[in-house]
Amino acid sequence: MKRSAWLGVLLLLLAGTSIGCVTRSYTITTDPPGAVVYRNHVPIGQSPAEENFLYYGNYHFTIVMEGYETLQVDQLIDSPWYEYPVIDFFSENVWPFKVRDARAYHFQLQPLRQVPQDEVLNRARNLRGRGQTIGAPAVAPPAPITP
Repeated sequence: MKRSAWLGVLLLLLAGTSIGCVTRSYTITTDPPGAVVYRNHVPIGQSPAEENFLYYGNYHFTIVMEGYETLQVDQLIDSPWYEYPVIDFFSENVWPFKVRDARAYHFQLQPLRQVPQDEVLNRARNLRGRGQTIGAPAVAPPAPITP
């Protein structure tokens, strides 16, 4: 009985301390640096941008910089082995040390391409021609109503 009482006291003490903490973060860097980074359409700052996250999975990043093409990226942040079900209980609550999961992603921005005006006008003419060949949709006569 005495041994189980000491074990209970030890568990209560451990439950009161901050054990088993997992910190998750990612850092987005770009070349050139200084681009504005959006995560799921919410701005997180200029690159290099660092942010903490709670959940693993897909994140949509939009990277914008004047003079460069806007970059749209769907980035998968996959969970490490210690975050699999059942194991995650121990890494989050029982493991006596802090765990830091830091991810780094680097993206290369492409300079904005200047499209010649003649090319834009040719595309517009082609699209107009294609649009004019599309006929009005055939409408079927309504079905007769029988009493």
